[in-house]
Amino acid sequence: MVAKTDLLNPLPPEWATDLIGEINADLQQHPRKLVVLDDDPTGTQTVRNVPVLTEWSVESLRNELAATTSNVFYVLTNSRSLPAAKAQALSAEIGKNLIEAAQQAGCEFSVVSRSDSTLRGHYPAETDALATALDIKFDAVLLIPCFVEGGRVTINNVHYVADGDVFVPAADTEFAQDIAFGYKHSDLTDWVEEKTEGKVKASKVAAITLEDIRQKGPEGVAKYLKLLKGGRVCVVNAASYRDLEVVVKAALMAEAAGKRFLYRTAASFVQVRAGQTAGPLLTRPELELPKKGGGLIVVGSHVPKTTSQLTELRKVEGLAFVELRVDQLFEDPVRDKELARVIKAANNAMRAERTAVIYTTRDLFSHEDPEQNFEIGQRVSECLVSLVQGIVARPRFILAKGGITSSDVATKALGVRRAVVRGQIMRGVPVWALGPESRYPGISYIVFPGNVGDAMSLADVVRGMI
Repeated sequence: MVAKTDLLNPLPPEWATDLIGEINADLQQHPRKLVVLDDDPTGTQTVRNVPVLTEWSVESLRNELAATTSNVFYVLTNSRSLPAAKAQALSAEIGKNLIEAAQQAGCEFSVVSRSDSTLRGHYPAETDALATALDIKFDAVLLIPCFVEGGRVTINNVHYVADGDVFVPAADTEFAQDIAFGYKHSDLTDWVEEKTEGKVKASKVAAITLEDIRQKGPEGVAKYLKLLKGGRVCVVNAASYRDLEVVVKAALMAEAAGKRFLYRTAASFVQVRAGQTAGPLLTRPELELPKKGGGLIVVGSHVPKTTSQLTELRKVEGLAFVELRVDQLFEDPVRDKELARVIKAANNAMRAERTAVIYTTRDLFSHEDPEQNFEIGQRVSECLVSLVQGIVARPRFILAKGGITSSDVATKALGVRRAVVRGQIMRGVPVWALGPESRYPGISYIVFPGNVGDAMSLADVVRGMI
């Protein structure tokens, strides 16, 4: 661990010029739709008024590519819930559909593979599959995991996660112990070698340093980017939105000169690449919540931060907590009885105009075999979907905690095919307006990532809703 001041204070001062205006001018001069393939729905946590697709037919992709209302849209793949081979096949399918859709729409596009800011996800499986399917000779794959809102920064190629007043190297956090996506290295050049199983050596990974970004600015970084070729992996250091502005401006300059990049990033990069800035947080009146009825909160995430947030949520008055006992979900008769119990309790609470909080037991069920862990996670998620489908009363709002949970609730329980990100209710927590095809058209759907905020954040958001 290192104190934040000890890590940040020695850095050169940020680039002095605000570049968002120049970025938007470049986007207008060289229009190229940005397509963000998001491995869970929490990646929408930094943008506003942006469409989200939950399916990727050629027709749907063509319509979004041709639309003039937004220069960016998301495709929710939820691939983090899948084994690597299935995630890779999914990326290949979307890549092929994108090519056909772009030909029909007559437009160009850039692709971001958005994943977790704590380095959990199918890398390089997804970027490799995309590069092959898109049949584009990318000059480089740019790794940009900086997530400002969550305190994830990359300095001297080391990726850090904020914890109070200190930064912890990512490999020393609980995220690196993830059963499916664990890793041993915080230095991203070593991490690339680890994740590629030695196919890409750390010594061959390029890097754009903070000194490059803050002292040489867009021109200097663009000059470096133009030298990259052959699909080289490049780590991008960043510790602030201004750093990301410099990188985006430089990348646009390089792309205008003919370079092509595939981006593997966290959510903050997308905001800047879309030419947006952090807007004001959504207010309760803007959400237009019904005056009567109960809300519905579904908590599936098992990261320690979610558990601590759930503990604080219990102190909020007017909530009805219903535990889903995970150990009851693996035998059909027992499972059906458990689901019926939870559905009845949640419906009763909502009929009484109380907000129901359905949460999974905090004991983590796991297996040494990663494939078995994916199957366990899918079984739990299927049961959460069944519970939401069993809710009779229309909720005033729905809040889903955790990436996989929020994806499956939206797509499978609520039938969402297209939504619009309205904005954020707190930094890093997006609110969607669900489409007319969904079970609850227009309802406010809050996607609360598992590892965002402090212990009080979930309780603070819910107090503002009830």
